[in-house]
Amino acid sequence: MTISEELWQANQELAQACLAHPFVQEIATGTLPKNRFAYYVGQDAFFLEAFARAYSIAAVRSPNWESFLIFHNLATGVLEELKLHQNYATQWGVNLQKVSPSLATRRYTDFLLATAWNNAAGLTAVAMAPCMRLYAFLGQELAKNGIPEHQYADWIRTYSSSEFVPLTTALEALVDRYVETKATAEPIYHYAMLCEYEFFQSAWDFTEEN
Repeated sequence: MTISEELWQANQELAQACLAHPFVQEIATGTLPKNRFAYYVGQDAFFLEAFARAYSIAAVRSPNWESFLIFHNLATGVLEELKLHQNYATQWGVNLQKVSPSLATRRYTDFLLATAWNNAAGLTAVAMAPCMRLYAFLGQELAKNGIPEHQYADWIRTYSSSEFVPLTTALEALVDRYVETKATAEPIYHYAMLCEYEFFQSAWDFTEEN
């Protein structure tokens, strides 16, 4: 078993908690209140901008040209994902230029950028891998019995698509190649998984009065 596989398996409790979270389950059924999804779209767009920056920092700090190109391509994938969020924003009436990050969002983005600035590229990949693997997992689980046609169907299609998985495996390959010991990666990976759960919880807790 590779280091990335061991890290994912060690955090299955959090992965299952994310899958069972009412925010994710109501995306699956199409019953999530629109205001909560609109809030999530804005927060996720803010997060993805930081995600792209972290990829770019990791690219600069890459030990060789091959890994530089992989990080660069992964950053390009995030920019494509941001285009999807712009479409969502238009659909749901969200002004992405006026998004104020929640505490959960800011905690996650600060962690990613601090990791990228202060560590070798391999540990930056560790910090970013949980997001990619978790969303691939959620998309595949929600699409397992077919994707019903409802207002959140495109979200499920995006993360269950055959195009998303290669980005995930490319990032995990960097973890496996450049992380020497599982022990150094474990606390970083686990914290990122906690941030993922808190991100969903923050969106679930949103009310118009927030």
